[in-house]
Amino acid sequence: MTVTYEDKPWLNQLNEVQRAPVQPPETMLHAFRDAVRTVPGRTALAYFDGRLTYREADTLSDGIAAHLAARGFERGDRLALMLQNSPHFVLALLGAWKAGAVVVPVNPMYKAGEVAHVLHDAEVTALVCDERAWEPYLRATAAGSPVRIALTACELDLQSRDDPRVLDFARAAPAEDADDLLTVARAGGAAPPGREPAGSDIALISYTSGTSGAPKGAMNTHANIAYNAERQHTGLQLPDGACIFVLAPLFHITGMVCELSACLAGRGTLALTHRFEPGVVLDAFLEHRPAFTVGPSTAYMALAAQPQATREHFSSFRVLSSGGAPLPPALVTRLGAAFGTYLRNGYGLTECTAPCASVPPGREAPVDPASGTLAVGVPGPDTVVRIVDDEGRPVPLGEQGEITVRGPQVVPGYWRRPQESAAAIPDGELRTGDIGFMDADGWLYVVDRKKDMINASGFKVWPREVEDVLHSHPAVREAAVVGVSDPYRGESVKAYVSLRPGNPAGPEELIGHCRERLAAYKYPRQVEILADLPKTTSGKILRRELRSRGDSGR
Repeated sequence: MTVTYEDKPWLNQLNEVQRAPVQPPETMLHAFRDAVRTVPGRTALAYFDGRLTYREADTLSDGIAAHLAARGFERGDRLALMLQNSPHFVLALLGAWKAGAVVVPVNPMYKAGEVAHVLHDAEVTALVCDERAWEPYLRATAAGSPVRIALTACELDLQSRDDPRVLDFARAAPAEDADDLLTVARAGGAAPPGREPAGSDIALISYTSGTSGAPKGAMNTHANIAYNAERQHTGLQLPDGACIFVLAPLFHITGMVCELSACLAGRGTLALTHRFEPGVVLDAFLEHRPAFTVGPSTAYMALAAQPQATREHFSSFRVLSSGGAPLPPALVTRLGAAFGTYLRNGYGLTECTAPCASVPPGREAPVDPASGTLAVGVPGPDTVVRIVDDEGRPVPLGEQGEITVRGPQVVPGYWRRPQESAAAIPDGELRTGDIGFMDADGWLYVVDRKKDMINASGFKVWPREVEDVLHSHPAVREAAVVGVSDPYRGESVKAYVSLRPGNPAGPEELIGHCRERLAAYKYPRQVEILADLPKTTSGKILRRELRSRGDSGR
């Protein structure tokens, strides 16, 4: 069953802001050019003690576009962008789009084999990367790929190297076979004419995180991004020019859309700190006084664990959001009590260009009393979310099934994978692979990934439910639950846990905590305590790695 606004008048009130018509620009380049025209002197990018205005960012990105065109880069060619959260990422992105490029964001933590897969699969023509990664392994990786244009960046070049918050930056020797990004940008030049992208053109090929199987590239169009960026800006009710802090990685769809693109939609200031380091991030909160940020729950856990964190660090935020990883209700309660800030949940995927459901401003997400699951929000305007069975038929309200999404943010498919596109997005409706349900009030709940379900003696166990119970223990910082082979049950539940500083707890105590709160087939038979759980750089816990560890007996 699909809950519609027309069927439920109370949902109009719940989601009035979310339901308001979205009028996005055709592309984010149009939004950027509007900011250059109307607020040229406003700070666009703040990076430690460095600042760039919209006018300066426009000139520098023009220089990058001119250089690419002079090197034979054609409209529709692919440019891989492999940088941390820095102004260089934004300048390279804008320059690439001005040159008519399809941008392929690449995780800077990828090793040579992972990078090679992306470069070959996307048939990448140009690569932009950190200069310190070029000689160690990217030079050789690019040499065996379609890449014929290389640009390297020293991500210190736009701020003072004496800034005490900068972490261990050593300049590499200049590359002889790659051009320096900022030298190219400062050389000047006009962006090539006739390359302006249309809304239907591919803006990004965003490779899935690869937590299971080889990553595949979702084709996010310029219209997909512009829609969700404007929806984010409008739905957050932020003032024009507000500061947005980049907590999520920009190479991830959450950072790209919910932070960078939403900032452009609001002609705001984007504050960056290269990569996530809790103490540096807290300092930046005080310096830049951001109104909004979004990041994985694991990042907020790390911030809350900092002994110097106070309410003042979070006092400037009008909206604080979580996305990219499950949000335990206990963390929302803990943050609210400690910092007086409500952490707003949301739900989205790479294939729907980040958010498709979120908690409206002024509302708090309910917790399902039966499962203890925190609602992720309600669907946004022009977005239809359905819960369906294995045959694609709608299930009754409150019943679990696969979540599907249809709307202007859903990608047209995967890069050069027509069969997988047809299977995942039949007739334009995304089959997410997530299991969830919708309550009678229209709130959406995500239970878990379909493939992560544990079958213990024929009973279904969803890891999220066990993890939420573990997070309610005061000693637990992070928790992840997987199924491991069991000769009697087929599978049994195993939990991996990291602890909060100064809060000791042993496996037996944590098992007992779960036994008191869960059915006999659900509580973990094994708990292993680790210093940190393995994660992607976007904050998602790598269950695949934990499953391998569990089955190998480590």
